[in-house]
Amino acid sequence: MMNSKQVFFGLLVCIAALTGCDTRKQVVVGNELSLTRAKQTLDSLYQNYSAPGTCLLRENYPSNVGDYTATYLASEEQKNIPNQYSYLWPYSGTFSAVSALYEVTQDTLYKSLLDKKVLIGLEEYFDTQRTPEAYASYIRTAPQSDRFYDDNVWLGIDFTDTYLATKEDKYLQKAKLIWKFIESGMDDNLGGGIYWCEQKKGSKNTCSNAPGSVLALKLFKATQDSAYLKQGEQLYKWTQAQLQDSTDYLYFDNISLNGKIGKAKFAYNSGQMMQSASLLYQLTGKEEYLTDAQNIAQACHNYFFTDYTPEHGEAFRMIKQGDVWFTAVMLRGFIELYHIDHNKTYLDSFNKSLDHAWEHARDEKGLFNTDFTGNNRNERKWLLTQAAMVEMYARLAAIQ
Repeated sequence: MMNSKQVFFGLLVCIAALTGCDTRKQVVVGNELSLTRAKQTLDSLYQNYSAPGTCLLRENYPSNVGDYTATYLASEEQKNIPNQYSYLWPYSGTFSAVSALYEVTQDTLYKSLLDKKVLIGLEEYFDTQRTPEAYASYIRTAPQSDRFYDDNVWLGIDFTDTYLATKEDKYLQKAKLIWKFIESGMDDNLGGGIYWCEQKKGSKNTCSNAPGSVLALKLFKATQDSAYLKQGEQLYKWTQAQLQDSTDYLYFDNISLNGKIGKAKFAYNSGQMMQSASLLYQLTGKEEYLTDAQNIAQACHNYFFTDYTPEHGEAFRMIKQGDVWFTAVMLRGFIELYHIDHNKTYLDSFNKSLDHAWEHARDEKGLFNTDFTGNNRNERKWLLTQAAMVEMYARLAAIQ
């Protein structure tokens, strides 16, 4: 597929010695312990999920390809096909993780890792056969796979964040290209909004619209093009009107074209609306958005955390067991709000939860279970869970 063995093994050797590599600029890191944990977890990720001879990764560890079914796809046919490599969504988590590490350290190692491994692997998912061009859910050398608006919007956010950290135009151009694909998923059904899947336009989901708003607002910060600000605000208001639970400020999962609401509540959906509201407050100064963000934050802390008392320790609010990447995306919203109101209560709960997870939810290979209390173990560990842990430790390392 790719002649990248030299690049791959050279980078892997360097990653394995991360704590010994000191190529960072002199930057102030708020929490060196969290940074060390992010580095070590990234090391464990590449040691256990790499597909030799490629820049791609396995979906799970252990990688028993034949007995795994991806439950998050739209196509029954596609989800039942055994694959050698991970789907786009879990792979994209490594982009977020490495980008977050670069943001906090300005270490050229992570910039090199991003350009010479992560993004090279990512291009294996880039589909130029359909228009507009976008990233498909599986590699392009395999039979054609569905394309998801949410998969792409997460990448657009990462490309924009990387542009804002580096000012290198190539990242911004990728983000703009992705935005064109996102726009192709909008229409007037239900009064606006973005669909979930290009091939199955049966619902408009919070997971495409909330981060769609975040992406548009970040693109405005990157370009000062007011069209992005307008679209970001419109998507926020549409999602709020269609999918917010008025009883608790949290967000439902989706709305079908017949108006039926999928009422599951996931941490990343509310977290992205929290981040969007925080960005809108920063960009417009409208107090309503700060109020929205703070209401969502309190609701998330009530709903997605639980009281926990460790043995020989003091009680705290622990992150509930669930999809760890959803939690990592929720953290982005809490951090965005923290930069405005400086209320550290919620970040303290994250720090205490991740401290406990480090001691009780890691296995002998340095991989994490999804239950941070340590009471339950996962026989199979998902790539995206490990990437999410890297991202969270890295982002918390930046907080003074």
